[in-house]
Amino acid sequence: MTLSRRKFVGGSLAASALSFNSAGLFAAPNYGAVDTIIFGGDFYTMDPAYVGVEALAIRGDRIIAVGSRDDIKNLKQKQTRMIDAHGMTVVPGFIDAHSHPLMANEAISVDVGFRTIPEVQGALAKMVAQTPRGHWVQGHMYDDTKFQEGRPVSKADLDAVSTEHPIFIQHRGGHTGVVNTMAYTVAGLKADSPDPKGGMLYRDANGYNGRIAETALDLFKGKGIWPKVDRRANQENVKLISKKMAAAGLTSTTDAYGGLTEWQSFQDSYHAGEMSFRVSFMPGAKSFSDPNEASAYELFKNVGIRTGYGDNMLRVGAVKLAVDGSASERTMRMSTPYKGRPDDFGILTMDQDALDAAVQDAVANGFRVGVHANGDVAIDMVMNSYEKALVGWQGQNPRFRIEHCSLVNPELLKRIKAAGVIPAPFYTYAQYHGEKWHEYGSEKMEWMFAHKSFIDAGIRVAPASDFTPGPFEPMMALESMVTRKDLEGNVWGPSQRISVEQAMQVCTMNGAHASFDENIKGSLTPGKLADIVLLDQDPHAVAPDTIKDIKVRRTLLGGNTVFEA
Repeated sequence: MTLSRRKFVGGSLAASALSFNSAGLFAAPNYGAVDTIIFGGDFYTMDPAYVGVEALAIRGDRIIAVGSRDDIKNLKQKQTRMIDAHGMTVVPGFIDAHSHPLMANEAISVDVGFRTIPEVQGALAKMVAQTPRGHWVQGHMYDDTKFQEGRPVSKADLDAVSTEHPIFIQHRGGHTGVVNTMAYTVAGLKADSPDPKGGMLYRDANGYNGRIAETALDLFKGKGIWPKVDRRANQENVKLISKKMAAAGLTSTTDAYGGLTEWQSFQDSYHAGEMSFRVSFMPGAKSFSDPNEASAYELFKNVGIRTGYGDNMLRVGAVKLAVDGSASERTMRMSTPYKGRPDDFGILTMDQDALDAAVQDAVANGFRVGVHANGDVAIDMVMNSYEKALVGWQGQNPRFRIEHCSLVNPELLKRIKAAGVIPAPFYTYAQYHGEKWHEYGSEKMEWMFAHKSFIDAGIRVAPASDFTPGPFEPMMALESMVTRKDLEGNVWGPSQRISVEQAMQVCTMNGAHASFDENIKGSLTPGKLADIVLLDQDPHAVAPDTIKDIKVRRTLLGGNTVFEA
């Protein structure tokens, strides 16, 4: 795949490179060994050319035939493995077009995803006990709205854990955090230090309260002694998270803001044969861990690596930029204020000129672009940049992306459609983060995570968990998009409900389309990769409120079983 300033050629090995007869069977006279046949059960191919399928055959990493049970069984040879899917539902492997699989690095950080503040303190205290005095202690998976105490963690709570270690706990959304008193000291901040451009150092009547947001996080990163993790531990992180995702039915994911360490981790795990998913790697435009370090994008650009580099297991995708804050952390930039906060419209982390320049630079150096933009103001800015970049464009549309694209309106929908842009809104957020949507209000929620509006406008909306900020499980995603109910049963934005079939399309073919992979995955089509999931129930046949309870029985990646219950 190559990308030039004014011409883009996207694509990959096409299913049409193989020849098939009208029954959907491989037509070559000597089709060779059939490694695996899956038969029985209900097949949803997600390909309108192949309906009523009762079985499929696999050779190597490809589906070579689909059709009737009898026709496919006639391809059986002595060495063919037979998988009886009776009572199960067979679907293409699910695709997550936006996640952060390595964001929660438990080798150097402690999980603080609890529901009481004392539990958070207890977990951090254990880490403090094994950390040298003066060194940073980190926590991850913090969620400020889910505590039984009805309040977030404060600086005082962290000071009670240690006054001799700087402590930083990061929100699972990645845009905010909480620090203790010593953290401010290590960062060199004074009581009157100003907020950085694009960030906030939150204060109350007593001064800093511990909460920090957006670019303010960069004031702490790289200051003092942060824990380091070796390359083998990073490789192990890939192995473990890929197994967890495969167990949920995900066969492809996207690292939507990777650094050089993450790229090495994926490469190491892949070459060791330990990676159980395919990865589209979006190099970050700045270092996530230390703003003073070179970013993966700069490093790739300097050595000529660009979008499309790699293979079907690990490939470089779009460069990742970010222009505003978070939906779940209530910092995204909107044209109207947050409910109950008349002066708070959210945070912009880039201005229009800087965004225009960054997009132009990425395109000039052979990269597609994906910009994080949640609020309608931020989305408008991204569209301004994309529309400028597309003036005089020749060749295939580059499918620029808007990561999250949370709050839209009719005018933005028209512009997104006209430019061929791919929106990637959160697919589990309506359900998982329901308690946060009160701060937006019911009117805004009719236009947030607007899957139905995108579909109705003819826009190929992509699936996105944003894990760790949101759960990655596809079954929860289907239920969330279909019901728009949160965990308490409240409905958020009922006008954006979509059907199970539409949600399945989002999580399969639309996911493939988002990375120019629609010719090799996303459906059970002869010639495509044999990425296949067997479910214990049919999402179309169960009560919508129970879709998330459907279990994955088996996941195949390239014809090989990577998970079996």
